[in-house]
Amino acid sequence: MKKNILTLSLLSFLSISAIAQKDEIKNAESAVEDGNFDQAKTEISAAESLLSEANSKWQERFYIAKAKAYLADGSSTSVEDFKTAGEAYSKAIELGSEDAEQGLANLRNQLVQSAIDDQNTEEYTSAANKLVASYELNQQDTVYLYYAAANSLNAQDYDSALKYYEQLKELDYDGSSITYTAVNKETGETESFGSKEQRDLMSKTDQYTDPKEEKQPSKRGEIAKNIALIHIQEGNNDKAIAAMEDAKSNNPDDLGLLQAEANMYYQMGEKEKYNQLMNELVKKNPNDAGLYYNLGVSTAELGDQEKAVEYYKKALEIDPDMDNARMNIAAVILSKEREIIDEMNGLGMSKEDNKRYDELAEARKEIYREAIPYLEAIVEKNPENTDAVRTAMNIYTQIGENEKAAEMKALLE
Repeated sequence: MKKNILTLSLLSFLSISAIAQKDEIKNAESAVEDGNFDQAKTEISAAESLLSEANSKWQERFYIAKAKAYLADGSSTSVEDFKTAGEAYSKAIELGSEDAEQGLANLRNQLVQSAIDDQNTEEYTSAANKLVASYELNQQDTVYLYYAAANSLNAQDYDSALKYYEQLKELDYDGSSITYTAVNKETGETESFGSKEQRDLMSKTDQYTDPKEEKQPSKRGEIAKNIALIHIQEGNNDKAIAAMEDAKSNNPDDLGLLQAEANMYYQMGEKEKYNQLMNELVKKNPNDAGLYYNLGVSTAELGDQEKAVEYYKKALEIDPDMDNARMNIAAVILSKEREIIDEMNGLGMSKEDNKRYDELAEARKEIYREAIPYLEAIVEKNPENTDAVRTAMNIYTQIGENEKAAEMKALLE
């Protein structure tokens, strides 16, 4: 008989606890509705210890209330609270809650938007942490891990960046995609659409025009490059080379990786190896003006100025609007002036020295005349390029074209 009394007492205790627990869940729901999130967390904490005694309906309500309490209004929610809310929604989804599915989707949108806000204010570490949290809530969305790595790199948190890039590499993340766009007639802005079908549907209306498909290249090369660059930053050149070789063995035809390898050797200061790889890249992609421009820069640094000018001119043949190439050609031409000035400064006052001085002065003007067309082309298209304007003004002054020098001075002012 005593045993039966004990059993009845226990059942009575459990019944009272279940009622109290339901009250706490209801109180948490009410506190959330009132925006009193700290009170809601207190009620949730009190209800959690006996959650296993509740039926699935009340468990579902508990997890949704918990998610909302920790998510709060989202404006100042910590990463840990975002994670707690996400885990609670996930458990409610396991219990069959459709409301939790929508809640989790909204939470992840808030989390990503908060990360974007942090990124825009250069709070890169916070942005990275939020993007990783979003990825962990749905590991199908590897793109968030990719952006987390990029933000960690911007924050100079090389350990975290390397960890995320290594994860992406293990996942064989590619990142290539096709973006479907059209121009909004009212705003004149190009807008992206979620699918080709959606873009095509909108293009049939009077609202949009100029539908396009833009292919986003694979991110494998960039990931391999960044892994290598982090190793270089930390003084691990051997690891950098090994990482690049491994990436190339898995993707031998990836031009992005060849470019990344060239950049790696450039970063290491091995300009000759860089030029060798860049020349291979040019052969495979002969219509890329940027490749020729970069070759021009590295060749100039190696001391072959004439070859550098050849590369810059080739870049301009492909892309006539590449003013950086024009500016660099002018710089190479004007660099010849140094040797002339040094000789002029070393001359004496004899008749022969005076004659040589005049010859050198004329040679110096010829250098100016050779450089000026490149500067004029830049100024004509972009009069706000102060470097080009100032250099042109100084040259016009030196060769006696005072009217044009005044025009340049006016542009500067």
